[in-house]
Amino acid sequence: MWRLVPPKLGRLSRSLKLVALGSLLVLMVLHSPSLLASWQRNELTDRRFLQLNKCPACFGTSWCRRFLNGQVVFEAWGRLRLLDFLNVKNVYFAQYGEPREGGRRRVVLKRLGSQRELAQLDQSICKRATGRPRCDLLQAMPRTEFARLNGDVRLLTPEAVEGWSDLVHCPSQRLLDRLVRRYAETKDSGSFLLRNLKDSERMQLLLTLAFNPEPLVLQSFPSDEGWPFAKYLGACGRMVAVNYVGEELWSYFNAPWEKRVDLAWQLMEIAEQLTNNDFEFALYLLDVSFDNFAVGPRDGKVIIVDAENVLVADKRLIRQNKPENWDVWYESKFDDCDKEACLSFSKEILCARVTVDHNYYAVCQNLLSRHATWRGTSGGLLHDPPSEIAKDGRLEALLDECANPKKRYGRFQAAKELREYLAQLSNNVR
Repeated sequence: MWRLVPPKLGRLSRSLKLVALGSLLVLMVLHSPSLLASWQRNELTDRRFLQLNKCPACFGTSWCRRFLNGQVVFEAWGRLRLLDFLNVKNVYFAQYGEPREGGRRRVVLKRLGSQRELAQLDQSICKRATGRPRCDLLQAMPRTEFARLNGDVRLLTPEAVEGWSDLVHCPSQRLLDRLVRRYAETKDSGSFLLRNLKDSERMQLLLTLAFNPEPLVLQSFPSDEGWPFAKYLGACGRMVAVNYVGEELWSYFNAPWEKRVDLAWQLMEIAEQLTNNDFEFALYLLDVSFDNFAVGPRDGKVIIVDAENVLVADKRLIRQNKPENWDVWYESKFDDCDKEACLSFSKEILCARVTVDHNYYAVCQNLLSRHATWRGTSGGLLHDPPSEIAKDGRLEALLDECANPKKRYGRFQAAKELREYLAQLSNNVR
């Protein structure tokens, strides 16, 4: 029932990186001709590099014209395939330009998983379809659970996908209708009827939902409507494009105090928005670290840039079904796990309560308070406050109560007061 979640794998230690860089220099000398070719060639126009040949075991095709026409190009070192072994997360930076607009803008490209995870996906599809670890994915997909809704199926229903990922751990019909209506990898988006999608599009939707639902989170809760997520642009094969936001939150860890206060206030506002909103969807962040947020260079706005682990609970459905203790306020349990960016939570309880403090807990413990540890540092984003604020003691008390409450329901009140206090300190009073 309970899960203690450590940070995601793939963060290499500094010593390993030095060894890797040394090996890279040797490889660069030995492979200089292929290195030059890799630098000159735009591999984002290569269908096999995009893994377009694996569709419908892919994430979509809405941006294929842009990729194949050469409108998307890697930035500098992203062109060197020799560096891919360092890029564990398969995240790239690129430039995109529309011929009619002129100029280029920065975008982020994601494969939504590591090479190992993608290989495991292929093997699982093949084994389910043929019993063998290798196969023709195009032929195999219609013989898997990803094709269960092909044909004349009207709706995507909870019983079909419940538990496939955090996004649909406890889905309501209202949430699934929203996912289908806003699905961007079809020309006929806007309808909640599954029958309006082609069979290939349905399989892509279900595969994305099961493997890494981040694109569906960005599409269903878009930045254009005020949600604090990066903007989804499109996909081609197994390459997804999202808008570049800015430097990760970690790069502001030692920023001037006034800047850090403003960022902390925004983080608490995000926690509030995702917990309480007019749509009555509670979006709970299950993986909260400095790497999963970024800050806009111009507007200074904090945005969530990794939305893979977001659980969505429908408060209307909870009120309607009235599960046991549904109206009892739920306090997340503080857990000092001696690891970076870990959280303790129960998905079942998140799905069954209307009033939950999880997002406040996650932001305070992993980002703001003295309990936050990241890359060998401690003290959180609000470390080393000015002497007058440290002497006053109110900020430290609120952060401690928000992260590790001593009073019953203390975190709810502390989070409210912390938001107000940070607003005063940063002149963000509304």
